[in-house]
Amino acid sequence: MRSIGRRTVLTAAGVTAVAAALPRPQIASAASAGTHTAGREPSDSADALLATIVGSLAGTEQTNAAPAVQDKLSDLYEQATKNLADLIADPTTELFPGRPLGSSDSNLETTYKKLYEIAVATVMPLPAGATVPTDLSGNTEVQEQVIDALRWVHEHYFADQESGYYGNWYNWEIGIPTHVSRTLALLRDAVAEADPDLAEQYVQSMDAYLREGKDGDVDLDSRFHTGANLADITTNRIVQGAVLGDTDRITKAISDQLTVYQIIDPYHLQHGVTDGFYADGSFIMHSSVPYTGSYGIGLLERVTTTIAMLAGTEHATDPELTDQINTWLATTFAPVIVEGWMMEIVKGRAVSRTATGYTNATSVVESVVAMTAHTTPESAAGLEAYVAYLHGIEQMDISPASFADPANIVRYDEIIASPDITPADLVPSAATFAYNAMDRHVHHRAEYTFALARSSERVSKYEYMNGENLRPWFQGDGAHYLYLAGDDQTDAFGVDYFTAVDANRLAGVSAPDEERQTIPELYGQPYYENPDAGFTSSSVKQNLYVYFPLGTNSYSGGTTLGTYAVAGMQQSDDAAYVAQQAGELPEDFVAYPNCRSSKSWFMFDDEIVVLASGIRDEHDRAVISTIDARTCDPGDTVQVTGQNRYGRAVTETGTVHDPAWVHYENSTRGTSIGYVFYTEGDIDVRLDRVERAPSYVRTSNSDTPITQQVFDVSHTHPTGNGSGSLAYAIVPGATSRALAGYRRSGPEVLEHGDEVHAVRHAGLGLLGANSFTDGEHRIGNLTVHGRASVLVQDADRGRTVLAVSDPTFSRETVTITIRGRRPVLQTDDGVTVRRVRGGTRLEFPTHEAYGKTFTATIRGHGIA
Repeated sequence: MRSIGRRTVLTAAGVTAVAAALPRPQIASAASAGTHTAGREPSDSADALLATIVGSLAGTEQTNAAPAVQDKLSDLYEQATKNLADLIADPTTELFPGRPLGSSDSNLETTYKKLYEIAVATVMPLPAGATVPTDLSGNTEVQEQVIDALRWVHEHYFADQESGYYGNWYNWEIGIPTHVSRTLALLRDAVAEADPDLAEQYVQSMDAYLREGKDGDVDLDSRFHTGANLADITTNRIVQGAVLGDTDRITKAISDQLTVYQIIDPYHLQHGVTDGFYADGSFIMHSSVPYTGSYGIGLLERVTTTIAMLAGTEHATDPELTDQINTWLATTFAPVIVEGWMMEIVKGRAVSRTATGYTNATSVVESVVAMTAHTTPESAAGLEAYVAYLHGIEQMDISPASFADPANIVRYDEIIASPDITPADLVPSAATFAYNAMDRHVHHRAEYTFALARSSERVSKYEYMNGENLRPWFQGDGAHYLYLAGDDQTDAFGVDYFTAVDANRLAGVSAPDEERQTIPELYGQPYYENPDAGFTSSSVKQNLYVYFPLGTNSYSGGTTLGTYAVAGMQQSDDAAYVAQQAGELPEDFVAYPNCRSSKSWFMFDDEIVVLASGIRDEHDRAVISTIDARTCDPGDTVQVTGQNRYGRAVTETGTVHDPAWVHYENSTRGTSIGYVFYTEGDIDVRLDRVERAPSYVRTSNSDTPITQQVFDVSHTHPTGNGSGSLAYAIVPGATSRALAGYRRSGPEVLEHGDEVHAVRHAGLGLLGANSFTDGEHRIGNLTVHGRASVLVQDADRGRTVLAVSDPTFSRETVTITIRGRRPVLQTDDGVTVRRVRGGTRLEFPTHEAYGKTFTATIRGHGIA
């Protein structure tokens, strides 16, 4: 199996050094004739860059002759023809029917997009071999129509900044400039001939609309100019510099964009920015939202586009950046794509959109294809194998015509046609990834993948915004997603899952049994408005308390050891409720309190063991703990069986008294899951048909109801019963026969109290533990001092490996004492060892480690 190598992740200082060492940009050599904007000196490098940009949008003589590109060209032609037919020749208030201008930023953005789509068809080369009609290619009359339209829109609806900038800031600073900049690039020569000042005027207007910037340029201290947003803005400014022949603008934009790719050091933030990539592979956007599967994809597209634009020039990015992207593909992106499906845990509010996880992942494919042309042969081989692997997944249905750059269509076609490329995932069949910087964990096995979403005082509980993800309240409270191998995940997850499953019954979640109102239901609009109190549609307070509130718990983290992991979290109220109780929010602001629990997840080979303790509510509400929730087509044949602790068979849904195990089987899809219970008590098993409209979770979704079968297994902790506890194992693919003997042969629960959770897996020689309180916690021959997350495993040649992390992110050191004198054979840097009475004590340097796992190897067994 060929795969990309795991390279060391660059530190923030290292990437800064790389950026500082980059040569001044020079542009790839390519023929480009053209007139320059008035007042600019001709720039050969800018001309060459412009030719590269135009080629990436409209193709070249070489790419457009390829059979694989013809569908793309046809799509471009058909869209342009439709837009041209709709274009109003003598406009008054709109250029396109149904898109009145003057008060809708969305209509203005769409208008510019349609003009761009016409322009690209007039510029795309149609050499011999192209099968697209030729009437638009090189059509100067159509180009003049586009230019006239650009001039009209600018004069009436864009040039006056005082009357502009209504609606969403994104459209004014990113969306509209993207379409305008590309259109000016495509038609640079024609614009210069027809109206020599128009390009300069547009760029000045776009600079003026950078209101979140400084002096018409990027402001690296602005909370809006970070991460994927900053990459979008600076890419537009590179294009604008090429149009104007302004090398200084190009150079400055590249320099600003390079800051996006620095690894975030949370203890030494640059410009106060927390958005971006972290050393453990996490990706954060909007300050505290895990966002690999949406904004992260956009950022990946931008960096690969930039590398392609600048390759082979004085502006070319350093090879270390290419290596860094290869690392991100292997450790940030590929692990959260399971059999071609982008996981829900890293999509923020985008989980409520109708685009499937397969569609999301398809956007990554073009970036991977692009990187094959700009990396080492060894890395390219691994990337090509990954592309071939994704191509072989039927549900992805990759459409190369959707790729932005025709050159990438040609490369993709060559990869999938090559007999020398063996398809291979970038992720091994058994692997585990602790993304503690974004409170996420992904656990891969050949038969399943388990994805876990947590939250804390560092990471948001959820993201809601603009009427998207209307019922998000518990998505960061230990929600999990169990992806079964070979399954079509469209039937199991995606928007239909969030539509059909009750918000407080998401898989893995403990939540109060109550009805809540969405933001639009509470306030009659998509946000809480109170300018006097600091609440506007895009204010800091709106972000903190409405759109993506943090948790208030410090404990959320975990430890990995090889391919195994333990994670833990303590539930808390969100920041909005705490602020409300402190009298910091207006009286009409609504916030909901959460329930409480301490939870641990022990991730092995065949099962996930979950322990929960301290389940309670401080507001006299029952608490529902959902062990699992799954959806499927209403026509699927689903059977639920099981057995209670007294040997009585379970043959139907309903309340099961003291179950030993429950088995779920979907014979239509050939999937099954077992649930084994370590604690006594009633378990509710439900299988219902649910009809709801997708607009239930996103206001702009369809109002037409969808129908799903919803299966869930849950335990209700009633009011007035003090603290409750729950312990169970989820066993993907298990048979009823295997479940019957599971508790005798499976993992053993050693500790299950409010202070410590511990599980031993004798078959793996593995012990996992989370300690939730200060003080000493003895677990067999191991003493854990204070709060920690620990894994211990017997290794070969009579050795034992310990792995330790600080799930609170606040401890200077974590101390572990082992009974007896044990020679320490190897440790990570900074681990100290000393002899104490009756044992061996190890101190792990967790200060400013941000949840990192540290290991030590000792001689002897008998600990795990």
